[in-house]
Amino acid sequence: MKFPETELILTKENRVYHINLKNEDIADDVIVVGDQNRVSEISKHFSKIDFKTQHREFITHTGIFNNKRITVLSTGIGTDNIDIVLNELDAAVNINPETRELNSKLRTLNIIRLGTSGALQQNIAVNDIVVSSHGLGFDGLLNFYENLNSINENEISEAFIKHTSWLKNLPYPYCVKGSEILLEKFKTGNHVGITATAPGFYGPQGRQLRLNASIKNLNELLTNFSHNGLLIANFEMETSALYGLGKHLGHNCLTACVIIANRVRKEFTKDYGKSVDLLIEKSLERLTI
Repeated sequence: MKFPETELILTKENRVYHINLKNEDIADDVIVVGDQNRVSEISKHFSKIDFKTQHREFITHTGIFNNKRITVLSTGIGTDNIDIVLNELDAAVNINPETRELNSKLRTLNIIRLGTSGALQQNIAVNDIVVSSHGLGFDGLLNFYENLNSINENEISEAFIKHTSWLKNLPYPYCVKGSEILLEKFKTGNHVGITATAPGFYGPQGRQLRLNASIKNLNELLTNFSHNGLLIANFEMETSALYGLGKHLGHNCLTACVIIANRVRKEFTKDYGKSVDLLIEKSLERLTI
């Protein structure tokens, strides 16, 4: 099967269009960050940077840390951007740009998102780190792809719908498990729990300025949800799509986030820059063990 030009868009140099990458530019271990400026904050730790590119909000640096090649790529905010990045990363490493056919041997990437988020449990302090065991998606993205049930944690989704009396006009809240291999590397010393992923920063996360949210007590419902001992630890905007698309495409995915706000206690960190730096340093070390 050949992928048409309208489905797989390439540059004149045969790079996948939005992220401007080809197979040899991408290491097996890929760190994704929302903030463009965070790419250089990570790559400054590399002993060598052998590749750089930028197209729109997608900045990529590939280099060496602890004798291991690592790629850092900025995604921008939201599951819509993750849809672009995950599909295009996979296309870059698994589709031959000359023939437009799937490679006979497929690459599996380790994709780790390092981000910031808001805690939904009383005991998670600002500047702590949460590692996501699952991504619970309110965004609806995975509903546009076939075979959701094959990767979805259906019991969690159904329990969540019942617990919240989930509104019928909202997208089905899908739930996908992260990579157990990567979780083993990252969980020690950090909080572990379900991460709720919203398609926006205000109403979808229960915030109200001039517009009222349709679910008045959303955060309370999230905080009080429990399934077989699993709690919803935090709120952010990318993890569900990362886990869902990653699992469909056969990649290992994990998210680790610094908590910059506790939504239960209404606390916001004074300076999360140091905690982000610590997250970066710890993650690079654990990724290269």
